[in-house]
Parts: sequence; structure tokens; C-alpha cells
Amino acid sequence: MWALRSWCASHKCLPCYFNWPENATLQALPRSGVLDHQSPDDVPTQQLFAFARTLGDSPVRRVFLAGGEPLLWAPALKLIEILKTQRIEVVVCTSGPALNKPGMAERLVDLGVDAFSVSLDSTDAEYNDRWRPPRKPGFGWEGVVNGIRTVLTARGDRPQPRVGIYSMITKLNLDAITTVPRLAAELGCDYFVAQPVSLPADHNLHDELVLTETDIPRLRREFGQLYASGLPLTLPSADYPGQFVSAVQESTGLVRDCFGGNDLFFVEPDGSVWDCPSALRIAQTPPQRRRNIRETTAADAFRPAGCADCALFSVDCVNMWPLMGFDRVVDPAPAGSTS
Repeated sequence: MWALRSWCASHKCLPCYFNWPENATLQALPRSGVLDHQSPDDVPTQQLFAFARTLGDSPVRRVFLAGGEPLLWAPALKLIEILKTQRIEVVVCTSGPALNKPGMAERLVDLGVDAFSVSLDSTDAEYNDRWRPPRKPGFGWEGVVNGIRTVLTARGDRPQPRVGIYSMITKLNLDAITTVPRLAAELGCDYFVAQPVSLPADHNLHDELVLTETDIPRLRREFGQLYASGLPLTLPSADYPGQFVSAVQESTGLVRDCFGGNDLFFVEPDGSVWDCPSALRIAQTPPQRRRNIRETTAADAFRPAGCADCALFSVDCVNMWPLMGFDRVVDPAPAGSTS
């Protein structure tokens, strides 16, 4: 997973995993454990391109391009072109409205992007735009939905790219676990993923948004309805709802033979390479395990360390399991399968 740039020109999502200056942050974490939308240390573009050209000689076979908003960073198209020449699968994680720019969706489809994961948290435009306030006219809820329609139209009858919706679930939108996938199916999307909001304890929205044990009965009902719905969508594996609930129930848990640092890596905009995006895992990474993509190759930056037990399973990383199971999206079983 590669967070390309710190600044987001698309939305100012209030519970974003990047820090906004007005939000409190965990003072106990080292600076490397806190992502910042106003960081001045992003990897220079040409250096980033040079690193991307080495990915073909590394174990990496799929890259998820993320934050701020990759499609509003002009060099992103060139980066995608480089990645595809390196035979890398590319999944673009996007807020969606940038897909409405004239020719953008068609160009991305022609480049061979394998999937688009679009962020949409509700079928209620007012709710969505309250928590994901747009920075530009036309970038609100309707712009997101139109972006999905635009890329599906550009795809036409081709099997790729796959198009799906990711919803961030909070105490205030539990219904999105069932209502958003119905909308996704109506639009003609291919997949849906619900992920829990994750905020540090001193974030100013923590108490209002973060899921707690009191939400678990409703979570189980909503997930039960979703997985029994038969919607023509690829969903995360059948054990994902249980993982989601477990992450809410316990602040941290044990994962045997975790894939982080072996099959999964996270790259910050400043080039730092981590075993996964979890702030808890980042904070506990010893100095000798810290790496950066600047002036190195992908083969060196992404050296598999072997799977090891991790006692830091939480809402901050549970959404990595659908990423690790993304083969089911790009090479899906029959629609509606959850096996």
C-alpha cells in the first residue's frame, strides 16, 4: 500500500487517517507514527519514479495507490504507466470525483488499472458530505457517485478494471453496511468493503465516532444481512465480519503468523517503509527495521522478513485482510461469493 502524497486536494475527511492540524494526536507516538497532511517531506517525483522502475525486480506484484487523493496529483498517471510496464497490478484508492475530469477515466482504463476502490460512507448525501466535506464544487456525494458511473462507462464490456466501494463505519452510520452495498449493486459495481473508523484516543472525534462494545449487536445484524443478501458483489471472506467485531471488542489482539512485513508493506509519502499502516505497529518498529524508498531499490526496500506473531491486531489494521484477499476481486468467483 503506497500513500503517494500528504496533501489532499479532494476532500477534508474529518476522521482521516492522516492528521489535520486542528486535531489532537497521540503525543506518545514518535513523529514517524503520525501521518500529517501538511508534511513537507514527500519524496520528490523523479526519485519516486526511479524507485517505481525497480518494482519489477522485487517480490511486489500488486500496489494500492492511496492518499491524499492520487488522481489529483498530476504525475500519478505517469507513475501508473511505469508500474504497468513493470507488470504490477495497480489498484487506485480514490475519493471518486477526479474520475469525472474529461478523459481521465478513459486514460486510466487504457493504462490497464486493475481496480478502483472508491470511498463512500453513506447513501445519505448530507451525512457523507458532513464527514467528507469536499474541497471543490462538484466533489460532494453526487460527484463521487458520478465518478463511479464514469469509470464504469469507460470500462464498457471489458472485465477490467474492477470497481468497488469502501465505506468507513462509525457509530453514526452502521446502516451503511447494508445500504451502501445495495447502492453499489445498483450502480453496477463489483465489490464492497466496510472498514471500521480508527482514531487515536485523544482525537477530537474519538468519542463521537469510534465503535465500542455497545455497537456489536448491531454490527452482527448488519453484517449478517449483508452476507445473506445475495447481492451481485464480491465481499471480503466470510470470516471478515468476525475479525471486524473482534477488533472493536478488544483494543488489541494476537495474530499468528501475521503477513505484515512479509507479504504486505506500507509506504508513507516521505518514503518510509513499514510492515503495515497500523500506527501501533509503526510506533513499535525498532530502528534497525526502518527503511526508506529514497535511493534504494524495491528489492531492498521490500525484503520479506517472514511471517511472525503480532499482538497489535486492532481496528487500525483489520481492513488489511480484504487487501490481502484482493485476488477474489481481480479474479473473482461467481458474483455474491463470500468463500
